[in-house]
Amino acid sequence: MRAFFKLLAVMLVCAQGAWAQDLTALARVDPEKSTISDGWFGKTTLRLSLTQGVPFRVFTLADPARLVVDFREVDWSGIKKETLLPEPGGITDLRFGAFRPGWSRLVADLAKPMLPVEVGMPISEASGAANLEITLETVEMDAFLKQAGSAPDRLWQAALAPPALPKVTTSDRFTVVLDPGHGGIDPGAERDGVAEKDLMLSFARTLQEALRRAGLEAILTREDDRFVALEHRVAIAHQVEADLFISLHADSLSQGGAKGATVYTLSDEASDAATAHLAARHNRADIIAGVDLTGSDDQVAGVLLDLARQETEPRSAALAQALAEGMATAGGPMNRRPLRRAGFSVLKSADVPSVLVEVGFLSSKRDLANLRDPIWRAVMANGMADAILKWRDQDAALAPLVRQ
Repeated sequence: MRAFFKLLAVMLVCAQGAWAQDLTALARVDPEKSTISDGWFGKTTLRLSLTQGVPFRVFTLADPARLVVDFREVDWSGIKKETLLPEPGGITDLRFGAFRPGWSRLVADLAKPMLPVEVGMPISEASGAANLEITLETVEMDAFLKQAGSAPDRLWQAALAPPALPKVTTSDRFTVVLDPGHGGIDPGAERDGVAEKDLMLSFARTLQEALRRAGLEAILTREDDRFVALEHRVAIAHQVEADLFISLHADSLSQGGAKGATVYTLSDEASDAATAHLAARHNRADIIAGVDLTGSDDQVAGVLLDLARQETEPRSAALAQALAEGMATAGGPMNRRPLRRAGFSVLKSADVPSVLVEVGFLSSKRDLANLRDPIWRAVMANGMADAILKWRDQDAALAPLVRQ
């Protein structure tokens, strides 16, 4: 079976025969000819109709059980999950989109342990159109766990490596790293045809402009619609020697009718049940995108959390307070409890003051309308920029006392 996955990992679907199609264009998914169906004896078949053949690989991941398919490259624009998966079965959920520059990914959550037993991509010699077919078969958990994990093929590992970190800035200016939540294959919250990843990228750009007008340097963890792992987001802040890190989100929560801007700091215990639920969802970003976390060490997170409590935690708390006040002055609206705490993985930097800002909640019609309004975004960004400047000056004044 390992040889089977290795064969898939190096499989290149190349031009065969006289194709009339230009293979430099992106392959597109035809939703009308694509299906997911459950069959007899615990089998599930995924069929994707593509306008042309592309290199691909298939593997499974555990905790939870997932099927992952990497492509170079597929255009998913206009494709809705509900079209491919009208109701859950052997596959309970589906995500697809950009993963790395030049690469796309599909992640299917599995209802039970299943392994691919038939994989193929027949290509029409006349048109170049291709059909990816993957048949999954139910297996015992032990058999599934033995096969789970991305294939250790150097070609694919190199091709799908995270993008290079930004170069360390040579500027002496105060540097803020803005982290637009989600991206690529991970859309975040969605409502009325709007995705959190798009709203937050737009807001981050607006805030970046406001900070630069104020004389600060502002760097984004992603400049476009691509996936960035949680660990890589924090690494960017370290690489550019950031003075602070702000992660931007607009989630959706049904508990308690969440609405209004909220600022979160790091804590091993959540300030309330809704915040705990929110942190758990945020911390699953890598799992959602099909990142292989096999062998990751949870003790590292604990060590970072302890280190962050010493000097950085009170500075982060002061930043959260300043942002909440600045956003309220800009008109908000603010959550009735604008300052909260939880164990957000993206805040676990030991040496960079870090906060996570829910600029609003897509579960609130009012917040959604605000987030879609460029004027509201500009006013709120200016309020946040003013707050950051105020915090910078206060933090610098307190620095001599902290060192004592």
